[in-house]
Amino acid sequence: MNKNSIFSFLLPKENKFFPLISHVGELNNLASITLNKFINSKDKKEMQDLYFTIKSYEREGDEVLSVIFKELNSTFITPFDREDIHELCERLDDILDNINSATKRVILFQPKVIPNSMIELCKVIGECGNAIFISLQELKTINKKPAVAMEQCERLHLLERKGDEIYEQYVKSLFETETDPIELFKNKEIMQVLERTTDAANTVAKVIKTIIVKYA
Repeated sequence: MNKNSIFSFLLPKENKFFPLISHVGELNNLASITLNKFINSKDKKEMQDLYFTIKSYEREGDEVLSVIFKELNSTFITPFDREDIHELCERLDDILDNINSATKRVILFQPKVIPNSMIELCKVIGECGNAIFISLQELKTINKKPAVAMEQCERLHLLERKGDEIYEQYVKSLFETETDPIELFKNKEIMQVLERTTDAANTVAKVIKTIIVKYA
């Protein structure tokens, strides 16, 4: 039994972290859903509005994460290792930042065509958002029933691989077929940020699996 578990019998458990982390997971899910609406929209005004919605999720996420980090510094007993909570929150923040950054690039760069690969990669990110939301809902009882969270972690690993394949195939095709260097730059930049989003989601899965190994 680790030191944190021993102390948990002596002192009340600090459960305030669970709703805060779960809320960040909800914001990630909402941002990923909005991302898919954004990338499939044909209306510039609608895209602008959806971008601002994503930006609001990202800002709210920053506010919630700030509260979590303050609580980490002031709370004696945490439900999981401080380092794991901190890493989990940093990667959740990365996802929100990247979704916001990708949509901002689309708004600023105005690519002539939204390629199918970009739409497909956004679908993958949407699935990642759902998997993260489900897994974070399980944190409070993960020591008793880790199966659901573990299943979602495996799902995130597979989604990250799928995202890599979409990105790599697209970049290969882009350099083979795109003759306009400006369009090449625009689309590659946007796809890179989207691919980094799936990488961050996979890291979230790794942190959750680490927590499961320690506490389940």
